Amino acid sequence: MTRKKKRKSSNKISNLTNTILSILKKDRNQSFNYKQIAAKLNVNDASSRNQIIKKLHALAAQKEIEEVERGKFKAIVNTEYHTGILDLTAKGSGYVVSDDFEDDIFISSNNINKALHGDEVELYVYKRIKRGKLEGEITKVLKRAKSEYVGVIQIHNKKNFAFVVPDSNKMHKDIFVPINKINKAEEGDKVLVHLEDWPDKADSPYGKVLKVLGKPGEHNTEIHSILAEYGLPSEFPYEVEEFVNNLDTLITADEIKKRRDMRDVLTFTIDPKDAKDFDDALSFQVLDNGDYEIGIHIADVSHYLQEGTVLDDEAYERATSIYLVDRVVPMLPEVLSNNACSLRPNEEKYTFSAVFQLNDKAEIKSQWFGRTATYSDARFAYEEAQAIIEQNISSSTVEMSQINTSIPAEVSLTGNEYNTTPEIANAILKMNNLAKIMRRKRMSSGAISFDKVEVKFNLDNNSNPTGVFFKTSKDANKLIEEFMLLANKKVAEFIGKQSPNKTFIYRVHDEPNDSKLAVLQGIVSRFGYKLNFNDRKSISTSLNNLLKDVNGKKEQNLVDTLAIRSMSKAEYTTKNIGHYGLAFDYYSHFTSPIRRYPDVLAHRLLQHYLDGGKTVNEDLYEEKCQHSSNMEYLATRAERDSIKYMQIKFMQDHKNEEFVGVISGVTDWGIYVEIISNKCEGMVRIRDIKDDHYTFDESQYALIGNSTKNMYQLGDEVVVKVKETDLLKKHLDFNLIGKKE
Repeated sequence: MTRKKKRKSSNKISNLTNTILSILKKDRNQSFNYKQIAAKLNVNDASSRNQIIKKLHALAAQKEIEEVERGKFKAIVNTEYHTGILDLTAKGSGYVVSDDFEDDIFISSNNINKALHGDEVELYVYKRIKRGKLEGEITKVLKRAKSEYVGVIQIHNKKNFAFVVPDSNKMHKDIFVPINKINKAEEGDKVLVHLEDWPDKADSPYGKVLKVLGKPGEHNTEIHSILAEYGLPSEFPYEVEEFVNNLDTLITADEIKKRRDMRDVLTFTIDPKDAKDFDDALSFQVLDNGDYEIGIHIADVSHYLQEGTVLDDEAYERATSIYLVDRVVPMLPEVLSNNACSLRPNEEKYTFSAVFQLNDKAEIKSQWFGRTATYSDARFAYEEAQAIIEQNISSSTVEMSQINTSIPAEVSLTGNEYNTTPEIANAILKMNNLAKIMRRKRMSSGAISFDKVEVKFNLDNNSNPTGVFFKTSKDANKLIEEFMLLANKKVAEFIGKQSPNKTFIYRVHDEPNDSKLAVLQGIVSRFGYKLNFNDRKSISTSLNNLLKDVNGKKEQNLVDTLAIRSMSKAEYTTKNIGHYGLAFDYYSHFTSPIRRYPDVLAHRLLQHYLDGGKTVNEDLYEEKCQHSSNMEYLATRAERDSIKYMQIKFMQDHKNEEFVGVISGVTDWGIYVEIISNKCEGMVRIRDIKDDHYTFDESQYALIGNSTKNMYQLGDEVVVKVKETDLLKKHLDFNLIGKKE
């Protein structure tokens, strides 16, 4: 008798109530009989069927479900369903960010229900609050964030199937690939896999290999993997190349006649020394009344990029050029980006221009926008223009003939010393003075000065990093920046202030949110900096002072990064709210159409309105804005990943060296340390600090030793050594040697 009892209970279906509810809720518009539920549970013995029938009637009696016709049951939908975006953690649980709730909703790993990181999901939220936080269950995936993943393929011994183990730590499921879908991949290859299906009973999603990227650890494989991970292209489709090769890129007299001819006005470009696509040029002339006419001339991309062509579709899809450490993935094919549209020296080009008359106080007396033809007389690298500025510090009143025009060999693009013309040197100096006035005005209006240090690498012929250097912004960079800001601002004002309202593409930047500012305040006070956040003006003054004070200090990079994170993200939209960081009421992107699609749209719209056109459909352009913002975000992430990859690669060759770093983050699993000399950031795991047992003290941003009371606090200088470099996972682990003496 007892044996019988035992056997019966071993057949009991576990968690049957929740399982039935989950099935019915998942397809809540459909009714199910016991056979259908049994099939979903993969059971067909009499005992299981009876349990299911019993449970269905019990749940109907409890009013959890209803019997809609004999033997057919349906979920009672009294639950309110919400939608949101899933953010997965490294442990496999996650949070849903929903507009319906102020706080994020915790989702335990068993309630994720086949949703993946970034997916738009439907969920219901439990009435109870667990561990002080809202908790919920995902009921449906509404929209997958992505369907393609990069990972390493593992082919089963018997060769009849494979799994792809994704690189991303946000993807917790391996992807099952039938053997006929591995696309000639070999064991251990890095591949791009497409999710095709996720059968109900399967633990893993099913996929097929789209592309073999190469062997893990090889430079090109890893760079292509970064692009593929974000769904970014590495080459142009054949039909786009074909189309662009047949474009007529000749400059014709007929076309010049339709434009303002400015080929005789002194014009030049100032760009990074390794630039190939010159988007913008400046022209300069002194007018009879002593004012200056300064033209900001932008490559007329929209002349070649016609709507409705395969080329335009491709440029829109890409929306931006991507600047990885060792290459540029351009928005436009080379024929345009580096040749036809690039404002190269001693070549006639079609341009779209903003031309201003300014007096000595940098006040704008008149403005003109329209299509032009220009001729660049010279090309300068920033370092060359900087040399002109520095050699003539006191020359604002000097006669032209006394200007020092020499370009030293160490900064010269030619590698030899040479002299530029006095006219060009004079133009650079005058425009530098005007730029400084404009910058001062901007700062006093509340603009924030983010001159973040950029990490750059010296690469050998095989793209291996041989050294690290930092790019800082000097007067020559700021000269260009100010005139680009002027053009962007004035174009946006010109259209934004028209009545009736006209749809346009703005670059907006919202005010920082209070909670992020409070976090920043908490952290920088550790370094002895004070911030005053009483009102908008004091916020920007306070931030500027902070950024000035940390300049050149060990904690500069950390504070710069935190200050940027406390800001809202700039984005594209048709709904203008102004630009907080620049302190402009109207701002747009107009000056880089070779590498940004929104600038192409701004050109088209500006021309359309100059021609007297009516306003365009706002919803359509808002969608284009959204897409451009999303693509910019992905490109930024890819660029970040490529820097991270290079840093780890660089550190591989420095395994036995000790480095001084700053603690840049503290968590309960360890501390992040950023090396001062090269800005590489790695992790010291708490389990690897052997001199004591450490616990995390959130209030002090510190790890504290239980017996020694040793403290490792955010901002402390420490000495570290490389423990492990993992190029595939982009991980850098350090061993802690101790505090810097």
